[in-house]
Amino acid sequence: MTDLKSDFLKILTERGYIHQCSDLSALDDLAAKREIIAYVGYDCTAPSLHVGHLLSIMMLHWLQETGNKPIALMGGGTTRVGDPSGRDETRKLLTYDQIDANKEQIKTTFAKFLRFGDGKTDAAMVDNAEWLTRLNYIEMLRDVGRHFSINRMLTMDSVKLRLDREQELSFIEFNYMILQSYDYVELARRYGCNLQMGGSDQWGNIVNGIDLGRRMGTHQLYALTCPLLTTSSGTKMGKTAAGAVWLNEAQLSAYDYWQFWRNTEDADVERFLKLFTTLPMSEIAKLAALQGAEINEAKKTLATEATALMHGRDKAEAAADTARKTFEQGTTAEGLPTVEISKGEFAAGLGVLSAFVQAGLVKSNGEARRQIQGGGLKVNDQPVSDEKAHLSLDDATADGAIKLSLGKKKHVLLKPV
Repeated sequence: MTDLKSDFLKILTERGYIHQCSDLSALDDLAAKREIIAYVGYDCTAPSLHVGHLLSIMMLHWLQETGNKPIALMGGGTTRVGDPSGRDETRKLLTYDQIDANKEQIKTTFAKFLRFGDGKTDAAMVDNAEWLTRLNYIEMLRDVGRHFSINRMLTMDSVKLRLDREQELSFIEFNYMILQSYDYVELARRYGCNLQMGGSDQWGNIVNGIDLGRRMGTHQLYALTCPLLTTSSGTKMGKTAAGAVWLNEAQLSAYDYWQFWRNTEDADVERFLKLFTTLPMSEIAKLAALQGAEINEAKKTLATEATALMHGRDKAEAAADTARKTFEQGTTAEGLPTVEISKGEFAAGLGVLSAFVQAGLVKSNGEARRQIQGGGLKVNDQPVSDEKAHLSLDDATADGAIKLSLGKKKHVLLKPV
C-alpha cells in the first residue's frame, strides 16, 4: 500500500477497516485536504441496527474525527423496495408506518458516534425518501434507467447468486441497485458528497453509483468498503444463537451488550479492540500482548469500551460491575436483566421449563429439556434435574427475585410482581 498522507486513511488502514477502494491515492489527497464528504446508507428494516452495522458507523466516526464530513443516509425510500444483497428470499415488505417508526428508533444510535450540526464537519442525517418518493416513473426510466445495462446487472452478486440457486428475485428488488446508485448522484448534487462507504457486499452497488454519476455529470465519486466480519471460528459477526446483537437498548440491554463483547474469542480480541473501540493503538498493543488467563482482562476492557461508546460510560461500568459480582463473587447482582412475572402465575404453578422460556434464555420447552439433560440450567445457582419441577414464591431469595442461569455466562432475574 502506498504511503498515505491523510490521518483518515492512516487510521482506517492501521485499524483494519479497509477492504477495497476505487482510487486510494486520489481519495488520500482529498482526505489530506479534509475535503471528503462521505455517506453510508442504512435501511429501516428493524427498529434497531445491529453489531454488523458498527464497522461502517465507526468509519463515519473516524471520518469526522479527522476533519471530514459524514452523512448518515436513512433508507426511508429504499426500505420500501428491499435490498436483495446476501438474501436467499425476498424481504417482507413493511408498511410505510413501520418504516417510519423504525427510522425514528434507528436515528438515536448515530448521536452516540457523530456530532450533528450545521458546521463544515458536522454530521448530517438525510432520508432518501425525500427524493425517491417524488420520482416520476417515466422520467426515472428516461433519465436514470437508460444508463443501466441489464447484461451487467445480471452479473452483480446480489442478482447472480439468487438466479444461480434458482431462487426468485422480484422485479422490485431488481430495481434496488438503480435506486442506490441514484442516491449517490442525489447526495453528490445536494451535499457535494464524493465518497460512499459500506460493507464489501455493497461494492458492486457503490461502483454502479460512481458510473451513474459519471454518466449524469457529477464530480468524481469514490468507493470505500470494509470487510464483512466473521469471528475466528467462522461465524458471522453479530449473530448469536439468541439472534442479532442489537444496538438499541430497547432490543438488547447494556448488560447483555457488554456480555457479547466479553465473550469474544481469544483470537479476535486485538482485531475487535482496533475496530470497535477508540483506544490508542499503543494501549491496544499492550492488551494484545496479554497471554493465558490474563487475556480475560483484555476482553473486559473491550467489553467496557465498546459498551461505553454505545450506551455511555456509566452503563458500561455498571455492566462490568454486575458481571464481576455475578461471576467472580458469586452473588446475585441487581444489574442483571430482569423479567417480571405475576404472583398469580407463580400461585397457579409456574413450570421450570416455561420459566426459562419466558426469561428468554431458551426458545422452547424442548430446548429447555435438552439443556436440563446436559446440566446447563440452574435456579439460584443450583442445577435443575427435574423437568417437571415448578417454581414458587418461596424460591425468591432475600432480594425478592429468582436467579435463572443458562451455562456460566447467561443469567436473568425473575421478579414476582
